Amino acid sequence: MSTPKDSEKRKPASKKPASPDKTGKTRPASKAAAKTPAGTRSRIGKTSSRGKSRPSSSDLLGLLVLGLTASLAACAGGGLFGGGTKTTTTDTATTPTGQVTVRFLDVGQGDAVLIRSPEGKTLLYDGGRSGERMREHMETYGITKIDLMIASHGDADHIAGLVPAAEAKPTLFINNGIAPTTQTWKRLTDGLEAAGTKFQKANNQVINLGSLKVRVINPPASMGKDQNDNSIGIRLDFGDFHALMTGDSEKPETQAWLEEDRPEIKGPFQLYKSIHHGAANGDHAAWLASVRPENVVIGVGPNNYDHPTKTALDLYKQNGIRIYRTDQNGTVTFTGSSDGTYTVTTDR
Repeated sequence: MSTPKDSEKRKPASKKPASPDKTGKTRPASKAAAKTPAGTRSRIGKTSSRGKSRPSSSDLLGLLVLGLTASLAACAGGGLFGGGTKTTTTDTATTPTGQVTVRFLDVGQGDAVLIRSPEGKTLLYDGGRSGERMREHMETYGITKIDLMIASHGDADHIAGLVPAAEAKPTLFINNGIAPTTQTWKRLTDGLEAAGTKFQKANNQVINLGSLKVRVINPPASMGKDQNDNSIGIRLDFGDFHALMTGDSEKPETQAWLEEDRPEIKGPFQLYKSIHHGAANGDHAAWLASVRPENVVIGVGPNNYDHPTKTALDLYKQNGIRIYRTDQNGTVTFTGSSDGTYTVTTDR
């Protein structure tokens, strides 16, 4: 596999512009033609025996049709003879400015994604299995406050690093509601309670972190108690820049999401996190056909699970998806703009 180049700039496909008219001006395709409808003629009234001209009923009808046609043409912005101009305004208040940063932290075998809005709001999605490495990342990136913390599920390689991150006093913590019976989980919840963090179970919340919209994707019903298949997903929307990550969800969960026809999983996405570190029971063809990612990032380190598997890597290649790996590239950072363009930088 060839390693993607550092600091690559990507653009979405450009839209075809409106065609210019003969004067070189661009005219909207919606302008109405300023002609009298076919079959309508202007008729001169007959002269009466008294020498006065009086319009007939058909004349009046013709004038009425002509007047209506002129009004419709004017409303379309073309004027009676197509020489008018149509003024459009853009609601800049709804267009996000600045950039969103999504960092896939190099935490070894595990997932930890640090996300910052243009306004400086911070989301930490999972934390890896090493508290020490998380502390290093917090210092490197100046994490002193976390606005939203999400544990995709309760496995140690996703929550152990959240324990020291709790010192940044998260405002809100979202989890899948299935508490693992581990000391790591207890240390995490104790730390969050001491920080005064509010707890919520995933229930399709939509949370605005400044101009960044975070859509929580709760696990489907009837997934039992398995942690992987109760992974919480999140969709990030920043204007036309979109990202998706779904923890360690395996085929039963992703298939259930597809059957539910969840709008949050429908791409295309510029950025996507590999399911379950590139396991063979994670991503599959039907799922990727819905997600349609441009780039996939695999959070992985030395392991005994053969992650990422050849099955997953071949699947990404067959779908033309650019592959980044934290074990080969280090921390992978995407910086996205609201027009859908983005840059990619890697530690190595």
